[in-house]
Amino acid sequence: MRPSNRAADAMRPVTLERAVARYAEGSCLVSFGNTKVLCTASLEERAPPWLRGSGKGWVTAEYAMLPRATHERTRREVNSGKPSGRTQEIQRLIGRSLRAVTNLSAIGEKQVTVDCDVIQADGGTRTAAITGAWVALHDCFAWMRTRSIISVDPLRDHVAAVSCGIYKGMPVLDLEYEEDSAADTDANFVLTGKGGIVEVQGTAEAEPFTEAQLLELLRLARIGTERLVGLQKEAIA
Repeated sequence: MRPSNRAADAMRPVTLERAVARYAEGSCLVSFGNTKVLCTASLEERAPPWLRGSGKGWVTAEYAMLPRATHERTRREVNSGKPSGRTQEIQRLIGRSLRAVTNLSAIGEKQVTVDCDVIQADGGTRTAAITGAWVALHDCFAWMRTRSIISVDPLRDHVAAVSCGIYKGMPVLDLEYEEDSAADTDANFVLTGKGGIVEVQGTAEAEPFTEAQLLELLRLARIGTERLVGLQKEAIA
C-alpha cells in the first residue's frame, strides 16, 4: 500500500496556474500534490555569444529551492558562491527538455530563460519544474507573437516529466517524498506530447532493477505524461 493510498498508476493532484508573475513574459505555478514550483520565462533581446551571427536563439533554465521548501531550512546556494552539483544537473535537464521541443531558428537571435523556483518540496521537483516550465515558455512565445517579435510559434510539441519508482517491490507512478526516500529504484522520465523520449534517469538504490521493471516504469511514465500533456492543453486553451 502506498502512503497516500493511491493506486500504482495514480498521480497526485496536479494544477497548472498561468500568469502568476506580473512582470514575466510567461509564468506558471505548478503543483504536483504538495510539491509547488514557480516557473517564470524571461525574454532577453540577445543570444548567447556562441550563437551570435547564427540566426538562432536559445532556451535555457535555472533552478533553485527556497530555504524553507523542505522540513528544515537550507542555506541559499548564492551564499556558497556557486550552485550545487544537483542544482546544475537539474537546470541543465530542464533546459535540454525545453530545447528538445523548440525550433530555435524561429526565435531569432534572442534567449529565453526559464527560472524554476521550488516553493515547497515533497518529491518530484524536477519533473514538476519541466511540466510547468513548458507552460511558462508557451506563454512567453505567445507574448512575443502578439508583439510581432516572432512570426510563428517556435514550440513543435509539448514536453512533460514524471517520476516513477519501485516502492516495496511495486512499480509506482509519481513518487512523493516518503516513497522517494525509501524507493528501491528511482527514475525520472521526460517525454514529448507525441510520445518521444527526451531523457530517462534511473537509479537502483538497493537491488538492481530488471529490464522488465524498466519497461513497466516506462509504461507508467507514459500514462503520467499523457495526463500532464492533457492538463497543459487545458491550461493554455
